Amino acid sequence: MAVPKRKTSKSRRDKRRSSVWKLQFPALVKCSQCGEYKLAHRICKKCGYYNNREVIKKEA
Repeated sequence: MAVPKRKTSKSRRDKRRSSVWKLQFPALVKCSQCGEYKLAHRICKKCGYYNNREVIKKEA
């Protein structure tokens, strides 16, 4: 049976565990039309544009 030769220090143990519990923040980009932040590869909720084309008609 495998047994550790030395005690794992608290800092080494915590470094290993640190990245497991963190959540990823969604990547936000500026809309080319209105400058509002939006999720990448999605229609802008404020102006309705995607890839410099109006996809959804929005009333001003």
